[in-house]
Amino acid sequence: MADNQGPQGNYDPAGSTQMFRAFVDEGPQGGRRQAAPAASGGPRIGLIIGVVIAVVVVAGVAWLALK
Repeated sequence: MADNQGPQGNYDPAGSTQMFRAFVDEGPQGGRRQAAPAASGGPRIGLIIGVVIAVVVVAGVAWLALK
């Protein structure tokens, strides 16, 4: 019977996770760090517009229901 449960040899599946964590802990280098704060305003504006549209739709439905 063959054992097909995983790779053979000295493969360490946690090794890639450890390398990824080390990469993340290093953080961005150079000018990439400054680009993140500028991009954070976009989703917030979209969220505000979505909430305003949802309130208008609910108010319109309520107005039609009470008319």
